[in-house]
Amino acid sequence: MTAEATGEWHGWRTAAQAALYGPDGFYRRPEGPAAHFRTSVHASPLFAAAVARLLCRVDEALGRPARLDLVDMAAGRGELITGVLAALPAEVAARTRAYAVEIADRPQALDHRIEWLPEPPPRITGLLFANEWLDNVPVEVAEVDSAGVPRRVLVRRDGTERLGEPVSGAEARWLERWWPSGGAQGTRAEIGLPRDEAWAAVAGTLDRGLAVAVDYAHSAQARPPFGTLTGFREGRETAPVPDGSCDITAHVALDACALPGAVLLTQRAALHALGISGARPPLELASTRPAEYVRALAGAGEAAELTAPGGLGDFGWLLQSVGIPNVLAAHGQGGGPTD
Repeated sequence: MTAEATGEWHGWRTAAQAALYGPDGFYRRPEGPAAHFRTSVHASPLFAAAVARLLCRVDEALGRPARLDLVDMAAGRGELITGVLAALPAEVAARTRAYAVEIADRPQALDHRIEWLPEPPPRITGLLFANEWLDNVPVEVAEVDSAGVPRRVLVRRDGTERLGEPVSGAEARWLERWWPSGGAQGTRAEIGLPRDEAWAAVAGTLDRGLAVAVDYAHSAQARPPFGTLTGFREGRETAPVPDGSCDITAHVALDACALPGAVLLTQRAALHALGISGARPPLELASTRPAEYVRALAGAGEAAELTAPGGLGDFGWLLQSVGIPNVLAAHGQGGGPTD
């Protein structure tokens, strides 16, 4: 019997799945993810306002249907979808059917208009928004051995690792296509095939509208040679230990997830297209309307954080339209994968 069969050692996909989503998993803990890491949602209400603006553009492209769906994947404790509903014009909000998709229990004080589901509804007309979801879809980790062969990395609950069997089949084909190692010993890669499949499944729930994935990302031209697997606990990066005590995450190969017709943007480009620029208010406002100047200055600081190079602004946005045009490009800011 192999070490894997005894249950002592597992591939990272199995280990992270149990550590994040099992009965005592990290994402079932009562304090919620916001106690451990800060996303764009927590950085500023401007982010929810931008998503609300995006939903309005989708609504317009759909011809203002009687029912407009809004689906928040990996909704946490409902922070984003609550903010989006609050930012919508009343006429649009009245037609919006809001769904929060999350494995944790529904928060007691959540807006009654939000339906809490373990998976997205089967047929969506509107916007599906997945903010920092794909990075928590568990994947296998591969490491190149001394003979130049990529092998699956096995891990114990305490984080101890060793190399297992050579990567084979569909996983090997994915590595060859999307993250070739070059044969250098010790180089690592996260095998993103489960994320490709997860994204295809949720994008497939759209009848008409837009699906958006926002995440830490890298492209084929700049894959990190030693991977990106890490952990977060109480606001700090830490070693990824699959015991349920910390978040376990890895950057996403969004270019591999992209389906035909997809558009890839940086968060900076996407938010600029949605009116979030980070520009400082005119200085003369400080003397004529000081309270307004202070509010505008605070908003500019939050917008600058959301769009900052080297930070949140470098996140990737993957936009998948079904039956409507690219609503960002239609407003003059969309574009191709290098934007």
